[in-house]
Amino acid sequence: MPTMIVIGYRDGLDEALQRRGLDPFYIVQPPARPPEGRGFTYVTDMENAQELLRAALSAHLDDTAGVLTVHEMGVFGAAYLRQQLNLPGNTDSKTTLHFRDKFLQKSKLPPHVKRARCRYVPVGTSFKDLADDLGNVFVVKPATGAGALRTAIVRSPEEYERALTLFTWQSDVEVVAESFVDASEVYIDGIWQNGGLQWSSMSRNHISPLSAVQGGVLAAHILDRRRCPTLFQQAETLAGQALASLGAPDCVFHLEAFTEDAGLTFGECAIRLPGALSPQVNKLTFGVDLFDVEISLALGEEPTGPLNSGAPDRFYGYILLRRPRNGSLTQQDFERAFRFDEIQYSSSPDTPVGPYGRVGQAIVSDQDELRLQRTIEEIVRFNESGGGYAQSPGQS
Repeated sequence: MPTMIVIGYRDGLDEALQRRGLDPFYIVQPPARPPEGRGFTYVTDMENAQELLRAALSAHLDDTAGVLTVHEMGVFGAAYLRQQLNLPGNTDSKTTLHFRDKFLQKSKLPPHVKRARCRYVPVGTSFKDLADDLGNVFVVKPATGAGALRTAIVRSPEEYERALTLFTWQSDVEVVAESFVDASEVYIDGIWQNGGLQWSSMSRNHISPLSAVQGGVLAAHILDRRRCPTLFQQAETLAGQALASLGAPDCVFHLEAFTEDAGLTFGECAIRLPGALSPQVNKLTFGVDLFDVEISLALGEEPTGPLNSGAPDRFYGYILLRRPRNGSLTQQDFERAFRFDEIQYSSSPDTPVGPYGRVGQAIVSDQDELRLQRTIEEIVRFNESGGGYAQSPGQS
């Protein structure tokens, strides 16, 4: 059975690899542990391309068919492994860096693409220096970060000092600062191939990933093209401009943008699978399997299957369920209050807490996008309050 080297682990991708008759070999960081029977190796740092290559070579794998990653932190390493092992897919390390480093990315965009001002924070940079350049409110984040980790909105010298404690601040290219964009966010998941946009969908987060890192419940749902055709047109134009100017390889991509009165402002763009349950809700809504597309691209094959982004029968969304702020909840509590397409929730105190505080997850759907949004908001409030607020389970 051909082997696929996978940087990081993800249930949905593992299932897709099994369906394709591929044997995954995982390179992961502790405490992640793939299921029984899967080959894997631990590394200390998925960003360390040398360590990834040593892990792959020392495994003495036979019939390696490709390399892919489920994490933003593994994008550069995946390109490097393909290059060194003579495997299909993107092998351009320099281009890949422009989809990892926030400063390099924003610097390479054409002038007409609106974006936040972005600069590195060299060792010794003062709050005043950044405030004079970027405004009194700005954002500090890792230059090659992901998932809003170690990201902070800074409004004072004291907040700036606290933000910097999350970094070594021993490198002039470790940290970036960006002007703050005070607007809601949407994101575009899509497929870029042969220099063009082949398929895309658009979703909206219930709260920002940064708010979720700080204790909120992360949730998102697919948007209805019929309700906001101008926004979709702007999104597709922005995605095409950004990916073309950055020299994107054939890829599944995830692009974040801010919605302002004057149009969309570019946030950032990644050339990897979207996070959380986005692949699942896209497949349920449109029938487009982004896991399968990612596998095909890693094998050097043309993606197969329908690429439908028209008007679906139902819209889907997801919620990453947390422990409530007060009290306790069980899966039965959720199921008594709401109707779910899928739900998994653990009330055990021994359950490991995942990204964004996740101890469970749920998928919900509706024929109407606005009703779906309201349902998700109600489930989030129910989760946060420990069951203090709920709608009748009869929603359609």
